[in-house]
Amino acid sequence: MFACNYLLSGVEEDTTVVAAADDAQHYAQKLGITPGMAVQELGWDEDTDDDLRASIESTIGSEILDEDTDEVVDVVLLWWRESDGDLVDELLNVITPLADDGIVWVLSPKTGLPGHVAPSEIAESASPAGLKQTSSVSLGNWLGSRLVQPKTPSKQR
Repeated sequence: MFACNYLLSGVEEDTTVVAAADDAQHYAQKLGITPGMAVQELGWDEDTDDDLRASIESTIGSEILDEDTDEVVDVVLLWWRESDGDLVDELLNVITPLADDGIVWVLSPKTGLPGHVAPSEIAESASPAGLKQTSSVSLGNWLGSRLVQPKTPSKQR
């Protein structure tokens, strides 16, 4: 952010200009979330990022679905901390409502923060659940690991 003085019509005005857009406004974009998607959230707790949640809800145009939904979802946001239990078991549960081309984002605290989960642990937990890690993204104090169901080769006739 920087300040500028402008002289317009003989009147000097102080104007503050934001040099870079706030990351929080772009969280949904970083996660590949677009308007109209059904997004489910699991593992919410007091430490989750409200700016990230607000960005997603603003983008999809509705509230994020909770664990009780019966809908097929495009994206599952799984807030995951070291003390949350067995990640493989949780991933097996979260893929149940997931669309065939859906995405699971495992969101864990960054290195050095309480509850941090090593990215290698997330990648190792994905395979037994039938998922594979494709990328990761920084989201404030959280690191998002993108997991997808592998594409199966189409059968030839």
